[in-house]
Amino acid sequence: MALTFMAPAAAAPALTFKFTAVNIPGSSQVNAFGISTSGVIVGEYIGSDGLPHGFSLKGKTVTTINDPKGLGTFCQGISPNGSAIVGYYIPSTGKNFGFLLKGKKFTDIPGPKGATISFAFGVNDSDEVVGMYEDTAFKKHGFLWKNGKYKTLDVPGTSGVTTATGINNSGDIVMYWDNSGPFESALYNGKTYKTINVPGASNSFAQGINTNGDVIYWFADSKGIHGALQHGGTFSHFDDPKGVGETYGYGLNDNRKIVGSWGKSTFQGYQATY
Repeated sequence: MALTFMAPAAAAPALTFKFTAVNIPGSSQVNAFGISTSGVIVGEYIGSDGLPHGFSLKGKTVTTINDPKGLGTFCQGISPNGSAIVGYYIPSTGKNFGFLLKGKKFTDIPGPKGATISFAFGVNDSDEVVGMYEDTAFKKHGFLWKNGKYKTLDVPGTSGVTTATGINNSGDIVMYWDNSGPFESALYNGKTYKTINVPGASNSFAQGINTNGDVIYWFADSKGIHGALQHGGTFSHFDDPKGVGETYGYGLNDNRKIVGSWGKSTFQGYQATY
């Protein structure tokens, strides 16, 4: 009688991350929030005027982005093909509003009827935008903006905080939410919500998702704030060497590149390959 034995599956090799700084000349603070397939980075910096400005960085070329309605602008995401940028601006009223930038045209994304503030965080190649809005009861809801129409996204069981942060070209959406306890992360496929927390985290904040379904996070544990990447079903933790215990992961593309920031009172952007 022949016996067949199955060898145990080999553990996935640990990922190695190589970090470089994202520098904006003349800035006192830089946050890198999104990266396109070709490697264009978007984010926010504090200029010599003390105000926040959005930016795009292509190679070494920096383009400042200021919404004409805003006193401060924050670019939060860029589509994989680089054709669209989303973020939010702060008008004179002090209430934030989301925007979509295509070419040189800004389009307001103020949230559905009843919204008092809004933030746009992620966009795909079909100009589908995800973000968060607050209502008159101060409840925070995630949203999907598609063809000019809003769909509210509330994770079942939330205590009133859901924030949609990333969307890929398949329409998969990542978000984080509060259930009157720790913050958790979820993946929404258009029908159902699936919990996707970083294992061992006390609080888990999913930030972006790429075409392959890889997800980037920042999370908290007893040692501080760290980045995490779910790649091929395996989670890897990372810290910028200059910001161990205070590293945030924000954006990723399909070419094994991620972006984020590190720091406490002030922040420095980074990009990394893995």
